[in-house]
Amino acid sequence: MRTVDGRVAGRRGQATRQKLLDCLSEMLSSSPYRDVKVIDVARKAGTSPATFYQYFPDVEGAVLEIADQTAAESAELAELLAGRSWAGKAGWQTAQELVDGFMDFWRRNDAILRVVDLAAAEGDKRFNKLRMKILNAVNGPLTEAVAELQAKGRVDKDINPSAVAGSLVTMLSSVAAHQKGFSAWGVKQAELKPTLSLLTYLGVTGKKPAR
Repeated sequence: MRTVDGRVAGRRGQATRQKLLDCLSEMLSSSPYRDVKVIDVARKAGTSPATFYQYFPDVEGAVLEIADQTAAESAELAELLAGRSWAGKAGWQTAQELVDGFMDFWRRNDAILRVVDLAAAEGDKRFNKLRMKILNAVNGPLTEAVAELQAKGRVDKDINPSAVAGSLVTMLSSVAAHQKGFSAWGVKQAELKPTLSLLTYLGVTGKKPAR
């Protein structure tokens, strides 16, 4: 772990750096990204702006670091699909656990994922690359799952596995980002997850689940 000027940060320095990131993450939950100032992050962390600048060039640089950490953690999403079956009751369980894990990941990282989505939509290639890394953690395994079922004759041969997977991942990420909004439509979380699980299972297998 190095400082902005290239020096290796010691244990205390690493702890200070992480505290700054933790404080910034907390602030992103309640403040618009562009309203967050270095002095506010430093004050919340109990240090000075000068210390902040030892570790990050600016707030955006620190936000990118948080986004990068989140992208690395998205490997847990791929684990939800590793070696899993999409046949029968096991497949229905796979769909449910994928939806549960995906929604939980988005909820835990809601603040930084909103910033990533915004910056990516504005054309920032750095944030778009991280966004794709997160989504690819699910898109890749889903594409392979559909292709495998297709090879076994269980899915229509004219279906494009990448198109199916991409559509499902887009659905999941859009719904996950809008979880709070569903309550305004009278949809409870307890009702939302089974619906997403059903749509995911149908999308991958083309069949109704065996429950």
